[in-house]
Amino acid sequence: MSTNGSKKRVSIQAPADAPTRSKAPPRRSMGPRQQSLPAFTPDNYSSDEDDKFFHDHEKNAAALTTTTKKKGDDDNEETTPGSGWTNGQVPPQFTPTMTLHPYTRSGRLMLYSHHRRWINFQSSWSRIGKGTTELDAVHKESSSGQSIMTGCLIDEAKTVRALVAQLCECFYKHGWATGTGGGVSIRVGGPSENRPYRIFVAPSGVQKEDMVGDDVFELDMERNVVAPPKTPMLRQSACTPLWYVVYKRVPSAMCVIHTHSMYAQLATLLDPTEKSDVIRITHLEMLKGVGNHSYDSVLEVPIIDNRPTEDLLAEQLDAAILKYPKCNAVLVRRHGIYAWGDSWEQAKAQCESFDYLFETAVKMKGMGLDSGVVPVSGTYRDEDVEMDDGGSNSPPAKRQKTEEGPAFNGSSATNNDADLECSDKTDVPIVPRDSKVLLLDIEGTTTSISFVKDVLFPYVLKNLESYVDKMTDEMKKSTLAELIADVEALDANHVVKQMNLQHTIIDIVKALMGSDVKATGLKSLQGKMWKSGYASGELVGHIYSDFLPMLDWCKANDVKVCIYSSGSIAAQKLLFKHTEKGDITEYFGGRHFDTTSGSKKEAASYQTIASALGVKPEEVVFVSDLEAEIYAARDAGMRAVVSVRPGNAPLSVETKKEFPIVRSLLQLCGNAN
Repeated sequence: MSTNGSKKRVSIQAPADAPTRSKAPPRRSMGPRQQSLPAFTPDNYSSDEDDKFFHDHEKNAAALTTTTKKKGDDDNEETTPGSGWTNGQVPPQFTPTMTLHPYTRSGRLMLYSHHRRWINFQSSWSRIGKGTTELDAVHKESSSGQSIMTGCLIDEAKTVRALVAQLCECFYKHGWATGTGGGVSIRVGGPSENRPYRIFVAPSGVQKEDMVGDDVFELDMERNVVAPPKTPMLRQSACTPLWYVVYKRVPSAMCVIHTHSMYAQLATLLDPTEKSDVIRITHLEMLKGVGNHSYDSVLEVPIIDNRPTEDLLAEQLDAAILKYPKCNAVLVRRHGIYAWGDSWEQAKAQCESFDYLFETAVKMKGMGLDSGVVPVSGTYRDEDVEMDDGGSNSPPAKRQKTEEGPAFNGSSATNNDADLECSDKTDVPIVPRDSKVLLLDIEGTTTSISFVKDVLFPYVLKNLESYVDKMTDEMKKSTLAELIADVEALDANHVVKQMNLQHTIIDIVKALMGSDVKATGLKSLQGKMWKSGYASGELVGHIYSDFLPMLDWCKANDVKVCIYSSGSIAAQKLLFKHTEKGDITEYFGGRHFDTTSGSKKEAASYQTIASALGVKPEEVVFVSDLEAEIYAARDAGMRAVVSVRPGNAPLSVETKKEFPIVRSLLQLCGNAN
């Protein structure tokens, strides 16, 4: 304050080289540079205005003159932030760039024309990668612009640290990282840049909305600390071991995100038994956002069970990534999600898309809809449009050919998305209205097509040595003799015959299974090992969620349910005795059939089964996923139905036109009237 008690006036001296302008009436509460800007009109606007405005802000700030503070004045003066600004004073630490940038028209133009909101080390990014277009149904890789780093690794590290903090704040605002939960890691460098990888990881136990770059760790690929955070007493995120699982298993991954999203957690509880290892979602537009999938794909997101500490999840996470390589995320039951991408932008975009899909799945469940079931209508299909091309129709696709064997087929899952959306109108037989006898295949009908290939077969190979070690000498001798007989029964040119095999149980089993041979001695040994695995609880038989409700319906309506599989009767009973839902063998009343009744590709086999059941073939409804079996059953007189499940072998056009198709066994259940 001045001695007379009045406020000091502040004079503003225009820059020496400033052009002379007509005197404008003073405006209150405005800085000098803002006041000097000419009024905007379409005729006088230039795109150079913004650059000039900020280029010379230091020069403008230096031209400001104010009355200096006198000795003895109190601190509440114009030069103190918070007072005296209405008469034109702008303290040096608040230059025009900082104070005017967000508020003036020029400032907003500068912000939204040239400056992105995210801290970054690349000039731009797009979900659409090189070699693809915006019209492609599926996108796998993203693309980035030019590096905006100066080549200084210190500058890069500072940028990435700040970006990790910015992402954590963003995810907190989404509700994904509250209570210090969740985190982000970003990987830079690598062989493509002729330098080692560096991984920047968020710390553990800090409030994610308050993080700064100084809190972030810099590590190498062996988890050694390259540069610790400047903030003392911090620990690496508990997620760090799992981020490294992804980086080592998915070479393209450059960012891994972990969130505690509410909808990600709820999605793991859509199965009330909490035993499902996957959630399926299909026919949603945002499927395009998760990578490797289109609108009409069936997305399978693996679910692993939670553990007391996150490091204990590493082995489960690794197995899930191997089993579902198309999916860029893994759910942790009652916990959250891990998602990744080939850049931090892709990881973020995919994480957002997954969350959208999980929210949709949860809300669909509340409406009584299943997110994994293909809609029967409401989706455009090319076959709905009549087109006259002036030519003859293409010949129908050939029937699928399969090799029959005495054991389970052990087929791998394949892409059959087109069958899942099939819309040909066919009459599905209803039980008990149309039949009182239901004959079912196992693989691809009641059980996942890949269960044998991905669960049972690996179990044998994993436990083979320990199982053989526990055999008695007599058991080893008899088992080896059976396996040698299996090899001798092969054709002379068979690949196994060309191997220089040691006559040991382990060598022969690995050779036969590696060549996908299904033989009597091998089948016998596998059955014994599976029995041991089921008994110990290490193996649990997979069945689809609609199977048990269908069995209950059939039991209530006096419909006989029978099983006909290439797997032995003993193997069938083992599977159904040890399912995720418990022992369900009572539903079949001992009515099991295997290839001792004949090949599943021969019509005579189905006539033999009908005779054993005491009914005519036309009184039996047979359901299978394999075309060769469907045609054979129909030729025998049975009513054949095709089962379409995710991963089943694709169907020919001919089959889709000639046979009823079901995507759930509950479609077979109906009123008896």
